[in-house]
Amino acid sequence: MIIDYFCPELEYMDLDSMWFQQDGATSHTAHVIIDLLKNMFDERVISRNGPVVWPPRSCDLTPLDFFLWGYVKSLVYANKPTMLEELKTNIEREIAAVSAAMCGRVMENWVQRIDRCKRACGGHMSEVEFHS
Repeated sequence: MIIDYFCPELEYMDLDSMWFQQDGATSHTAHVIIDLLKNMFDERVISRNGPVVWPPRSCDLTPLDFFLWGYVKSLVYANKPTMLEELKTNIEREIAAVSAAMCGRVMENWVQRIDRCKRACGGHMSEVEFHS
């Protein structure tokens, strides 16, 4: 996936100013994967076996986890796709529809979450209201 899909997308980007973050899934943290990512991003890899350790139990601090995956999934499955091609088309359409303005709002929210976490010294954040 990284070589076939991710790397070609990065071809025209300035990787020197970019960080790569992933969760702690075993398939994501194999040494061969971490080495590949370090070749691309140097020490700017946030991962369980990477140069910058992934913070434990941090899903509500990660924009992909607290927002993007749930948001996109709800739209992708709205028409109940039954064929793989239909699912792929839905995913591509909904990812492409995520606007820069929406990403900006998500990142503003992320900064607020980080501030709350810092104030709580990494502990429970009682002022955070979670919605389902």
